[in-house]
This record gives sequence, structure tokens and C-alpha cells, in this order.
Amino acid sequence: MDARAIIAELRRGESPSSEELAWFARGLADGAVSDAQAGAFAMGVCLRGLSEEGRVALTLAMRDSGDTMVWDLPGPVLDKHSTGGVGDCVSLVLAPALAVCGAYVPMVSGRGLGHTGGTLDKLEAIPGYQTRLDETRFTQVVRECGASIVSATADIAPADKRLYAIRDVTGTVESLDLITASILSKKLAAGLQGLVLDVKVGSGAFMKTLEDAEALAESLVSTANLAGCPTSAVISDMNQPLAPALGNALEVAACMEVLTGNTGGPVAELSVSLGGVLLANAGLAADIEAGVAQMVEALASGRAAEAFGGMVAAHGGPVKFVEEWRRFLPEAPVIRAVKAPRAGYVGAINGEALGLAVVGLGGGRHVESDVIDPAVGFSEVVRLGDRVEAGDTLLRLHAGREDKADAAEAAVLSAIALSDEKTDIPPLVHERNR
Repeated sequence: MDARAIIAELRRGESPSSEELAWFARGLADGAVSDAQAGAFAMGVCLRGLSEEGRVALTLAMRDSGDTMVWDLPGPVLDKHSTGGVGDCVSLVLAPALAVCGAYVPMVSGRGLGHTGGTLDKLEAIPGYQTRLDETRFTQVVRECGASIVSATADIAPADKRLYAIRDVTGTVESLDLITASILSKKLAAGLQGLVLDVKVGSGAFMKTLEDAEALAESLVSTANLAGCPTSAVISDMNQPLAPALGNALEVAACMEVLTGNTGGPVAELSVSLGGVLLANAGLAADIEAGVAQMVEALASGRAAEAFGGMVAAHGGPVKFVEEWRRFLPEAPVIRAVKAPRAGYVGAINGEALGLAVVGLGGGRHVESDVIDPAVGFSEVVRLGDRVEAGDTLLRLHAGREDKADAAEAAVLSAIALSDEKTDIPPLVHERNR
């Protein structure tokens, strides 16, 4: 095998063989492939693409470049993956609800990327919650609590970790083949027996058009199924924040309102929709509607909240977090209402701009070494179609300093557009069980 020969195949528009892609992935993991060769490979895939067989082979090769997990549990091992959005805290509701419906959820999650928030950053807003567990403890928590949300270890898909860093600096992130292999190599390494993909579309998503979201969903679903993991996709709307909050502690608070039965809304609706698909596909429900009903009952009964509390405690968080979550979550020193400059209907919300404003407040990272302020962000965010009068609150801004609040307020007023006429509101779920 030779990296140069594989790169030359890509240059000619040929898809390398499964054996060549497996060799290249091992070379990424052990250093036999140089950064220059990895960058040329990524550019070749980005420009020329892979065949479906090649995409599956690359996914499996990157999965097998590190540790893979094998489970021996009395129920199916299930998970979901979101392609990223704003105010998307579904994992914190979905995982414990699935656990009380008979599934086991070893959720390996990530941190914020660009304007999107990260599940691990949200959980670390809970005092004491440890996202890094060794494999023995991770397995134990999944078995005892039904769910565990952790960060990936360095031994999970190391080829992807190296290739992703190179893609980030070589302008090759936006390749369906490489996106697919990156997402699925890590998920498949967790030993899943079922997966649902929440593919976002809209102003707050990476995929801005339904056509692009459908293409990504098709690539992910076909590759995962050919790789042996039963998988479906849901295409959901991200033309406005999913939760009425952006920012780590504030999104945890929004989830706790759902888990403790104080509110429904889009977070609850999308959680039960995704869960219904997973339960039906795994044989834990007769069909999707029955799965949705089970998820609704798990939330309404308080059993999902109890499971979440058990998981938090098992990860080092407060034992009574569910009962006293308001006391434990941090609060920002500066809280102000951002007022509507005129009367009208909320016609558009630039989710990407709002997400970047949270990063500017300190709620996300500009570089990997940045320390996040878990308390900052936005709460009580208006929804598309809401009628506001001049001076009404568009959202509440939570900041660490007044000058940061001033900059974020200007960003909010640019990101939320008011119109004289009420416009059509897109559905939360565009396609289910694709």
C-alpha cells in the first residue's frame, strides 16, 4: 500500500478499494500517513467523491482504527445524533426517556462547534458532572442507569480525530462523504444496535436548504445501514432555536422544565418523535405512534426525570439535582431584557447569528483552549409568528459583563426580524423515518 497511489486514484476520479481505505485509516491513526498526504486525501475526496461502497469502507475503517465497544445488556443499545443547531438540548431529555422505555443509551457526545452548542458543555454546567469516564465506569453507568452521556476517549476512532483536524484547516469540512464517515465512525464504535439521525435544516443549521439536508440524511442512513447498524433519519427545522434558551446552564434549565412536567414545546415534541422512531425500529414498540406514546408517558410520569437524576449523580453531580436544579445551576451577574424596537410579528430569526452571539458572551469557544462561562446566553426567546408591541421583551440576555451584554444586544436586534404580516411557520419535523 502507498498513500501516493491512493491519492492518485482519487485525483483520477476512482474510488480506492476497501483494503486501501482501511490501510489509509490505520496510517492516519498510527502516523504512517503524513499531514500533507492526509490533506491531499481529504481534498481528493472533497472534489471527486467516493462511491457508496467506498464511503462505507472508509466509515468502517475509521471505526476500526481504535477501540470498539461490545455490549451484553438485557435490552437494545440505541442512540441518536444531531447534525447541530441552536437551543438543541434534546439529548438531555431523550436519553433518560429511552432508558425507562427499555433501551440502553451509551451516548458519546461532543462539544460546541462553530455557532452550535455542545451536549458535553451543557452537562458540565451541572456542578460536579464528569463527562470523562473510563470504559469500565462508562459500562457500569449504562448498565445501572440505562443511559450515560460522555466524551469520546482518544482511543475511539483516532483516524477520524486526526482527519477532522486536518479537514478543518484545509477547507474540506463540507464533503458529504467525509461528514458521513466522521459522524458514523464514532457512533458505530460505541457498539450501537440502532441509531436515529436528527438532520437539521434552516438558518441555525449547517444545512440551510431542505435539498442539502435530504442529501446528508440519505448518505448517513444508507451508509449506516450498509455498515450493519439499523438507522433512520428525521429532518427537523432549525429556522429558530429549538428551546426558548441558548447557552449551557440555560438550556439545562429548559430541559429540566420539560423533564419535570412544567412545559412541553418543541424540545419535548422532537424528543418524543425521535424516541418513537428508535423504539419502533428496535422492536420496543409496535410502531412509531406507539413508541411516541411510550415516550410521552415516560416524561409525564416523571420516570424520565428520575432516570436523568440517577445519571447525573452517577457522573458525580448533585444527588438531588432534579429536585433542586434551580439552586445548582449558575446565574450570570448581568441579566437584561432585550426590547422590541417596534410592533410587529416575529418574521425571521437568524439562529446562526444568535449562536455566535452566545459564543461572544463566553458561552462557546473561539479556540479549543477557551474556558466556557456556563451561565451566559439567552432565555425566554420569542418564537416565529409571535406578535410583539414596541418595548415588549424579545428575549432575556445573561452576560458576565455590561460591555459583553451591549454587544450581544446589538447582535440580537440584528438577528430577529419583525414584519407587518404574519408569515408561514415551518413545521418542526419536515420528514420522519426517512
